[in-house]
Amino acid sequence: MKKAALFGIARQMLSFGSIGVIGFLVDAGVLYFALYCGLGLYAGRAVSYLAAVTATWVLNRRYTFERASGYNKFHEWARFVVSQLSGASINLGMYALLVHMSPLVAHNPIIGVAVGSVCGLLVNFSVARAYVFDQ
Repeated sequence: MKKAALFGIARQMLSFGSIGVIGFLVDAGVLYFALYCGLGLYAGRAVSYLAAVTATWVLNRRYTFERASGYNKFHEWARFVVSQLSGASINLGMYALLVHMSPLVAHNPIIGVAVGSVCGLLVNFSVARAYVFDQ
């Protein structure tokens, strides 16, 4: 692989990771709002995850993978949501495991969100790059 191609992938990974931080903030913020509204640790996380995956799709589409504006956005969003299920399984699985096993995490669910997010990051990047954005 040429240096230019490796640089492009590295730039995409950095952008994807940076946007992932924004997704984490959306995820955590919506989770705490959902908890405040009484949704509970699991239903609240389902809502917060959907908000975060939508926010990261919008930002990755614009900044990481730079899609043409004529592309069907709904289909791309749906592909992105589906493509992120493997990373989401890892993400949400770690969250559930930690909430279940650790009273510290059950009282501070942001810890579970952070651990889950990091665990799903590399899988999500690889799948999004290859499947959704055809890179």
